[in-house]
Amino acid sequence: MTVDVSLTSYPGLDDRITVIRAGDEVDAVFVSTERFNVLVDTLGTPSLCRRALELLADRMRDRPLIVVNSHMDWDHFWGNRAVGGAPIIAHQSAIDRLRDPSALQTLEQKRTTEPRFDEVELVPPTLTFSGESMTLHGGDLSLHLLHTPGHTPDHLAVWIPEIETCLAVDAVEHPIPEVWSSAPDDLRSLRSSLDLIRSLNPKQLVLAHGQTSDHAVLDRNIAYFENIQEAVALVPASELMSAALAQREGMRLKDFVDLPAGMSFGAREFYERCHRSNLAATIAARGAS
Repeated sequence: MTVDVSLTSYPGLDDRITVIRAGDEVDAVFVSTERFNVLVDTLGTPSLCRRALELLADRMRDRPLIVVNSHMDWDHFWGNRAVGGAPIIAHQSAIDRLRDPSALQTLEQKRTTEPRFDEVELVPPTLTFSGESMTLHGGDLSLHLLHTPGHTPDHLAVWIPEIETCLAVDAVEHPIPEVWSSAPDDLRSLRSSLDLIRSLNPKQLVLAHGQTSDHAVLDRNIAYFENIQEAVALVPASELMSAALAQREGMRLKDFVDLPAGMSFGAREFYERCHRSNLAATIAARGAS
């Protein structure tokens, strides 16, 4: 599989922000401040990250580079090896994810399917913080790293108040985000993270997946989880554990969201799986209430 890297933007997005697009795989973001540059995520391989840095060379202006790993999903941090000695910041819970055997298992599985992952090493963050937030003061811009768990335990979004812009990464996704597990606490965390981002009232919203800055995606994500909860509440308890529940009319993904026109079969299958995970978490939350 060949993935091309390009630089792009959205209408109205501040020119100090550059979207780095790795094909259909993921978007990372580059932010230029008076004091330093910030790279939010390093893409899925060191080669992709190196290519991104080459394209960004004329925007670096000899300022030091700071890297933020939004979370330890492979497509967001496997390029870490390419940033050399630049500090890499993440939430403390990212270290727990890296220590879990599943992190290396995922890499080994990926290597069996695509040779491009042979160069990947699991390079950990060099700086972590605990709690709800950390702020990078860039002079003209401040980047507030907000712990927004739910999609993953370690997930960060980035709020830049001076330009009312939120880099939501995977907390907001088009067409839907996916909850970390079926544990009720994870679902509550994701919905709280969505509410937190909405409370910021961002004028610009930048996602890592979906290739859109449509502000309405946030409201649609929130409505999606509200509607699933309402639908699950109407299902008799004896039918909640049916394996076919997600295929029942009124419970299918397409009953809750309008899927993008031209979505590939693979992408549709992926989001169907996300929907089944979200449905299972909603059922578990009902049982725990």
